[in-house]
Amino acid sequence: MKIFGIGMMKTGTSTLGSCLPQLGYRHAPYTPKLLRQLMQGDTSQLAPYIAQYDSFDDHPWPLLYRWLDEQYPDSKFILTVRKDSETWFRSINSHAQRRGPTIERKLVYGYAMPSHNKAAHIAAYENHNTAVQVYFAGRPDKLLVVCWETGSGWRELCEFLGHDLVTAPLPHANSSQGRTTDYQRWARNLGKYFLLHTLQKPRYSRHLDKL
Repeated sequence: MKIFGIGMMKTGTSTLGSCLPQLGYRHAPYTPKLLRQLMQGDTSQLAPYIAQYDSFDDHPWPLLYRWLDEQYPDSKFILTVRKDSETWFRSINSHAQRRGPTIERKLVYGYAMPSHNKAAHIAAYENHNTAVQVYFAGRPDKLLVVCWETGSGWRELCEFLGHDLVTAPLPHANSSQGRTTDYQRWARNLGKYFLLHTLQKPRYSRHLDKL
């Protein structure tokens, strides 16, 4: 059985990625290279990569849930969400301000920085969450929706995956509390920032439709 976290970035995917290994799953690391390959139409490494692990989160998996459901019929999907869209936008915008522009964010959202188009980001987030829940409607054994901020935790996760309840505290990874701006990291990305502004808004669907 494969488990795919299909929440958008900054929805608690890191927390999910911290929970799944505690349940015994081989969890895949974040792979921006794989996302870039997919956006270029190269799917050759997708199946071999999936074969190495049991569970996955973050991009590119949210973009592939339909294909993953067809190719891995015994798989389960976990949609992580925030308590509201504004909270999600503040989180991804703050993350971008700390990290600077990235090619991956440009590929997924069409903009290197969330502040360049707040409405487009919120629309992408809301449309994704709606589309996922419509697609899996009537199949509660396939999709679990969790929001760590509103009380979701080990109980929901363990019941969905068929595990005994874990009594340890939920590992809230990547909490923003106490963080400071990483200026050096942002500065290293300045070159990418100017490069990204030369790129057209991506149309990744033309590649993903081939899957």
